Amino acid sequence: MKKKKLKLAANIDGPGWNFVGWQHPDIPADSSENIDFYIQQAQLAESAKFDTLFLVDVSHVGPGNIPHYLSMFEGVSLMSALSMHTKKIGLSATVSTSYADPYSVARQILSLDKISKGRASLNAITSNPGGMVNFSRGHLGKQDQSPMQKEFLEILLGLWDTYEDDAFVRDKKRGVYLNPYKMHRVDYSGKYFSVEGPLNISRSIQGRPVLYTAGMSATLFDHATTYTDGVFTHGNTLEEAVGIANDIRRRLIKKGRKPEDFIISISQNPIVGRTEQEAQEKYLELLRLKPNNSLPRPLFFGSAEKVANQVQQWYEEGAIDMLILRQDHPHGLKDFIELVVPILQERGIYRTEYESDKLRGNLEIPKPSFRKIST
Repeated sequence: MKKKKLKLAANIDGPGWNFVGWQHPDIPADSSENIDFYIQQAQLAESAKFDTLFLVDVSHVGPGNIPHYLSMFEGVSLMSALSMHTKKIGLSATVSTSYADPYSVARQILSLDKISKGRASLNAITSNPGGMVNFSRGHLGKQDQSPMQKEFLEILLGLWDTYEDDAFVRDKKRGVYLNPYKMHRVDYSGKYFSVEGPLNISRSIQGRPVLYTAGMSATLFDHATTYTDGVFTHGNTLEEAVGIANDIRRRLIKKGRKPEDFIISISQNPIVGRTEQEAQEKYLELLRLKPNNSLPRPLFFGSAEKVANQVQQWYEEGAIDMLILRQDHPHGLKDFIELVVPILQERGIYRTEYESDKLRGNLEIPKPSFRKIST
């Protein structure tokens, strides 16, 4: 089977996933809540034909939070705004199944999908138990998070399949708006969530919004390979990342799923220069902002040719289907797009034009058929 093209995502996390980026003169200090900055980043990523935008969301302020997490936009609201300034790039919001309500989230993400005409996705994660008290769940703990996520995902998928594709007739002459036999309740009763349904919004033009989760535990991988379209994992070395990816693919096959219809992603924060020396100087710029701060040198680091070789190797050896770009240096996304993307395109592993105006089309994963979720 023909291998999918490399997929790229832009994690637009304000001044970066660090403590010092906001101090750099080339980035707005308030970039985490600056809509003009986000629009600029979104349009930049779309100009390079990135598959999707991505936002790591935190709904709980705790000890040691990076500046970005202390004052930031809520993800679905932000992606809805960005949908008005983009045309083809995907829009991925992160929501915690430990904090959120599945009916509300199902409605929010499917609304985003309708507003963006088929470009929405959801990263449904578990979160720090310390934040549960902010969502009237302080009586629950870490042991509840995985079973809560399982119930949440089952309800979510059921609600997204409330209506069959042709349920809404909307025939003005006959006065028929809906075929009621193609509307389905969920009637889910679990330990943590109980939802009757149906959801009051029609089925997605892409079948269902793309669904991800993130993490590294065996239980998480079980949930991912049972319910989702992709997973965000980690890997400190190529060998480790390949091993994790192969484990996920084995799980998919065991469950009767096709690995090629699933997206395995890892995030990296490249610092790229035209030369190794230029990349080193950009790294030192960050260190000089706060000399006592510890900022590890990125794994993907150096000249454009070197970083392109790293990306290609991780892709071709099966460690990733999609690379998520985090930005530590204020010009990190721009540098990667201007210096590395043309090399990947010349080598034929990354697109030069979008294949679709729907997220599933660009990710090369199929539209799921309607299914009634049994509970």
